[in-house]
Amino acid sequence: MEELELVRPSHCERGELTAPFGIGIQAILGAIAFSTLLLKRWREPRELRRTWKIWFYDTSKQGVGAAFIHFANVFLADAVTAEDPCTWYLISFLLDSTVGLLLIYLGFKLTQKIVHHFKIRSLYFGEYGNPPKISAFLGQTILYLIVMVIEKVLVGVMVLPSFWHEVRKILLSWIKDPHIEVVLVMLIVPFCVNALMFWVVDNLLMKRSKAKNLVSLNSGSQEQLLKMSGYAKCNAQYFKLKPVDHKQTTALLLTDRQDS
Repeated sequence: MEELELVRPSHCERGELTAPFGIGIQAILGAIAFSTLLLKRWREPRELRRTWKIWFYDTSKQGVGAAFIHFANVFLADAVTAEDPCTWYLISFLLDSTVGLLLIYLGFKLTQKIVHHFKIRSLYFGEYGNPPKISAFLGQTILYLIVMVIEKVLVGVMVLPSFWHEVRKILLSWIKDPHIEVVLVMLIVPFCVNALMFWVVDNLLMKRSKAKNLVSLNSGSQEQLLKMSGYAKCNAQYFKLKPVDHKQTTALLLTDRQDS
């Protein structure tokens, strides 16, 4: 028994992240991340809140990208080093959530500039047509995944310098239980960081309204409203609301005000 205690590992080893305990922790993290996006939808203004189908399309894109990054980090943590893959995963995750987030933002801006230049509307992030088309969702998902692959390659190169080997030696050296190490690097730290990261990325992937005013119409023509409000030109988007006093209430979203 004493010999067994002496050889018992004090840090997580190769295969620890994909063991049943590690997989269970990852499942809990996924559920928490999903609930964060549900909370974000609930906090959206009621008249501008996305339908469940649009919300599913937006969040699924992010889910595919996040799953790719996560499993790439898990695979590389086991493949690159046999010594404490938890520290390798933690460093990669923190770089993905900081430098990687900046790369994702730049990739988002660049890809959208290109698709807007060539007027490929099906690849405008957050726009799926009316009615929403699955082909637009798949195209946008593939485009976003390409951005994530490029981000992961660049971040992976950043982890290669020998400097990180010294960081790994001291980063989690104070933890002597491999299970605690797994919980820390795959649940506690990701929970604190992903809540913010998922919120930011969802704002990038959803369609953003450029409305300057939101006017509720019960009666009167569109032209009269424009005249009263001082708008010479508008792009109108309608949101169906619950009937009030058995009358259909319509919301007209006005943009592109032209001052005389």
